[in-house]
Amino acid sequence: MPAHALTDIELQTIAQKAAEAKAKAYCPNSNFRVGACLITTDGQYISGANIENASYPVGTCAERVAFGTAIVSGHRSFKAIAVATDIKPGASPCGMCRQFMREFSPPGFPVYMYDKDGEYKVVTIGELLPDSFGPEDLQ
Repeated sequence: MPAHALTDIELQTIAQKAAEAKAKAYCPNSNFRVGACLITTDGQYISGANIENASYPVGTCAERVAFGTAIVSGHRSFKAIAVATDIKPGASPCGMCRQFMREFSPPGFPVYMYDKDGEYKVVTIGELLPDSFGPEDLQ
């Protein structure tokens, strides 16, 4: 079993919560719904959804909403994130989200990308952002 593998229950829960978060997305301009769900190393689930703005650069992606919610709630250690979209194959996090996630996760951190049918692909943040710049580079 890979080091980043989730249990069946964790995998089912993170997928369900990402899909539930997707349903709460605020995207009147693009209609591109995205939901995300983090699982902390102590087993808590924290969700986020994309929030658009009439001024496009001001919107916030689901991944950053989930991480921001987790960080301000005091969490600093994460096991995985799931991202759910309405397309097939599922969407990969944008570049800004990749860098944002890298701040709070090591290169081996798993990102589960769910498509409209609930099927997923899992990659690591290191695969999404090779040769990344992280907090350890500032020490």
